Amino acid sequence: MLFKIASVAALVSSVAAHMAMNEPCPRFSPNCATQPQLPAGQSYNHNIKDPIAYDGPVFMSDVPWPQPVASWTAGQPVTVGFQADGAAHGGGHCQFAISYDNGKTAAIVHKVMEHCFFNDPLDSNTAEVLEYTFMLPANVPASSNAQFIWIWTNAVGYRELYTGIADITITNSGGSNSYTGKSAIYPNHAGYDTIPAFNGDYTTGLSLYDNAPNVTITSSGYIAEQLSNKKPISSRISEPSSSNSSETSSALPKAPVWHFMFNIGSVIHNAPAQSSTSTDSETPSSTALSVNPTSDQSTDGECEPGTLKLLYDHEN
Repeated sequence: MLFKIASVAALVSSVAAHMAMNEPCPRFSPNCATQPQLPAGQSYNHNIKDPIAYDGPVFMSDVPWPQPVASWTAGQPVTVGFQADGAAHGGGHCQFAISYDNGKTAAIVHKVMEHCFFNDPLDSNTAEVLEYTFMLPANVPASSNAQFIWIWTNAVGYRELYTGIADITITNSGGSNSYTGKSAIYPNHAGYDTIPAFNGDYTTGLSLYDNAPNVTITSSGYIAEQLSNKKPISSRISEPSSSNSSETSSALPKAPVWHFMFNIGSVIHNAPAQSSTSTDSETPSSTALSVNPTSDQSTDGECEPGTLKLLYDHEN
């Protein structure tokens, strides 16, 4: 009887063990070679290998380590490592991103598409590749308070999302003030498209990454996403925070939101706006402008020709 119980426990443990980043050390992993002392009131996350809840925050913690876990230099190679005992689910798509606003806005600095954790497409749970070394772009701004983000969409099995966020410093002798790259996306999460099981087609879902909007970030956080005539990847639309609101929203992002839309003649332009979530103590203010406000909006959310509507969240 005891043997049966132990066998079942081992089976459950092996099923629950997925891939997890361990270099740089994510918040608050107990599985890294070294990690800072835990902040007051925090505990180690022994569920670090679990998938992200479909309708929950996209990171397991919005509280940073009390000190950076890695120091990176723009224009130099960096290494990202993963635990060896996780189920690799046939690989899939991995994004590597940098953020300066606690993950609310993240720009891609590297991607491993199709068969992350493998050298070639392989329907296996045993990872072949546990480290990726790539060149950090030369124009990522310097910061003592940056975040490195890993995002994985698995190829085989339940449609899940895995992430890790680590606190790092970045130095840059070139004095770059901003970096523009594809925005990080979170497939298989509420507000985003679900990427189906690959079933041998490792190009599944690649168009979502290719069509992601560009985003420009600075060491002080978000600047602006670039104008695009593509529909936003996320279907989630949230109301902007009121400048008089006494409530503060969660610091963890669920999905970017796009609030700016105008229609001149037959040309539709969509421009993204900053999510209403904020880690700052100040609540983001909102600016609303409506020209020809009596015009009806079509049911698909596009403005009637000749109208201009602007709803844009910004920092004071």
